[in-house]
Amino acid sequence: MKLPFAAGLSPAHAGALVLAQAQTALYQYADADLALGEKLIHDNRCSACHVRTVGGDGTSIYRPQGRIDNPGALRGRVGCCITELNLGLFPEEVTAIAAVLQRDHYRFPAQSNAPR
Repeated sequence: MKLPFAAGLSPAHAGALVLAQAQTALYQYADADLALGEKLIHDNRCSACHVRTVGGDGTSIYRPQGRIDNPGALRGRVGCCITELNLGLFPEEVTAIAAVLQRDHYRFPAQSNAPR
């Protein structure tokens, strides 16, 4: 079965993306540690990898057409990067990174059914 939002992704990455969407679609990184996310992005040189991957200043990686269109998809993509690079981060660290990217690049609208 082909998933339109997963075009160009391997089956494993597409599956991870679907799972992440289901797990995180109801909230937007509640209680994420933004300072930790910023530190992890810096320490793991995410920006340098993005420059090597897409060129320019690397920020075009944050808007792949149609792929990353909700908080779950964003967290799933961050998780895929972590897995591809074998960084071995904890789930709360992945969420912290996604929260920083949400704040700085994606800015998805708040969801009305978010738990408090």
